Amino acid sequence: MANGKSEPTRILILGGGYVGLYAALGLQRKLRSGEASVTVVDPQPHMTYLPFLPEAAAGAIEPRHVVVPLRRALKRCHVITARTTAIEHARKVVTVEAPDGHTEELGYDVLVVALGSVARLLPIPGLVEQGIAFKTIGEAIYLRNHVMTKLDEADSTLDPELRKRLLTFTFVGGGFAGIEALGELEDMARFATQYYKNVEPEDLRFVLVEAAGRVLPEVRESLGVYTVMQLEKRGIEVYLSTLAKSFEGGHVQLSDGTEFDSDTIVWTAGVKSSPVLGNSDLPLTKQGRLRATAAMQVEGLPDVWTAGDCAAVPDLARTGEDPTAICAPNAQNAVRQARLLAKNIVASLRGGKPKDYYHKNIGSVASLGLHKGVGDVMNFKAKGFVAWAMHRAYHVKAMPTFNRKVRITLDWLTGGLFRREVISMGQINDPKAEFARVSKG
Repeated sequence: MANGKSEPTRILILGGGYVGLYAALGLQRKLRSGEASVTVVDPQPHMTYLPFLPEAAAGAIEPRHVVVPLRRALKRCHVITARTTAIEHARKVVTVEAPDGHTEELGYDVLVVALGSVARLLPIPGLVEQGIAFKTIGEAIYLRNHVMTKLDEADSTLDPELRKRLLTFTFVGGGFAGIEALGELEDMARFATQYYKNVEPEDLRFVLVEAAGRVLPEVRESLGVYTVMQLEKRGIEVYLSTLAKSFEGGHVQLSDGTEFDSDTIVWTAGVKSSPVLGNSDLPLTKQGRLRATAAMQVEGLPDVWTAGDCAAVPDLARTGEDPTAICAPNAQNAVRQARLLAKNIVASLRGGKPKDYYHKNIGSVASLGLHKGVGDVMNFKAKGFVAWAMHRAYHVKAMPTFNRKVRITLDWLTGGLFRREVISMGQINDPKAEFARVSKG
């Protein structure tokens, strides 16, 4: 074997997201029998395809269909449901914490760090108490039920000020996650008003707050301007070059002096590398990402590999003009890096040389709601229905496993025939509340 041992090389993958799943899928296809064992560690038993979260939140896709069960997809791998808490490469061990609270150490010969990113929080009063993040399927389901519950409450209340607060929905962050979540949920909420006697579409107030001077930095500026124009045509208020100052008690204060009350504050203002890396002996950048080579090996450690949001992989397409350029933390890079990462690991095990990752940007597409979108693909600007269709086609192609591709396509076909479901299932957010009420007599 490549490690000089009689037993298979132990490959340990930390994280079951884009990089973890795609790398493990590649390894289980390419490795020979007995050549290596692959173990994947993640606190969730599934991988979430994040670009579909907005449609799952808006009822266009069944939430279970945007997640891929790790054990079902990785039949030749060992999947451990646990949270990584520390990495000690000097001893080649990783400490993990199981759901029941106990910790244990896992040894390895080859390590793949694919821990991804977490929401980047800022010291804004009230953010932790009032904010709703949008990075997991649980948060998407919660947000959908939360929005529908606010419509139910607004339909019943006699207090006009409370009604305004209930029907004010604030989104902070104008990147892909924020724009797509805003577009889909605004579309859903306006569609749902037809079923409420006391709520009209014009009663809804949607607000977007972005610190930069434009939205969707991944597409050309003209398309960012077009996106803002389309949102404003729908009555959505867009505040650019504006900071959020406070969310205390649901009272929103912006840096330009604007103030209003909102019962819904969605936080999508950026991400940061997994904080677990700070509890490791691996080399990090100032931003907390792993220092990596273009071949996705951690600098100075040929048996440690990394990719995705937690990795500072040089962007060879831009290093000519900027030697410090690194690949952006997005799904397109993560998926492509993971596929090459699996090939590189296999090549390394067999004495070969790993290949460098070169990102050729094919463009970006974003959904702005049903039949609405914006795209910048291969120098082709797309708007409206065409961009929306491109968005769906690209992401269903990128969705892991044939099973999920078919289920999502059927969800779309069913939604086209019978329209989306607009049901409030707020009990999911506090399932024991009714049981507790009954127990008190």
